[in-house]
Formats: sequence, C-alpha cells, structure tokens
Amino acid sequence: MFFSGSQDFYLRAYDAQTGAEVWKHPLPVGSSATPMSYVSPKTGKQYIVVTAGGAAYSKRLGDYVMAFALP
Repeated sequence: MFFSGSQDFYLRAYDAQTGAEVWKHPLPVGSSATPMSYVSPKTGKQYIVVTAGGAAYSKRLGDYVMAFALP
C-alpha cells in the first residue's frame, strides 16, 4: 500500500498484511493526494505516481507530479 497524505513530505509504502513501513521517499512539498499505480502496456513495468502541491496548513506549496518505477 502507498500513502502520501501527511504533513511530513514523504511518500510511504506499507506491507498490506502487517502494516509495517517498507519504503519511504521524501517529497519536495507535502501531498494530500492518493498515489496512483499503473502498468505500462508496452513494457509491463509498474509505476506509482503521486502529485505534491502542498499539505493542509503548510505554507510550502508546489506543483509536482512524481513517478516511481517498481522493481
């Protein structure tokens, strides 16, 4: 599971069975968006995409779309 709706500017991955955090990556600003997963029809590779525009109550704003490739 992927999560980015927090004030600490991270995209996180959690094990769906245990709830343990298994990965995190810093974002340039906060994100209140739900990450999206898609698979490339050409390569079959899976990606996670998240937008970061700023978290609620944060003065730091931005306009980012970030994509991560899964191994």
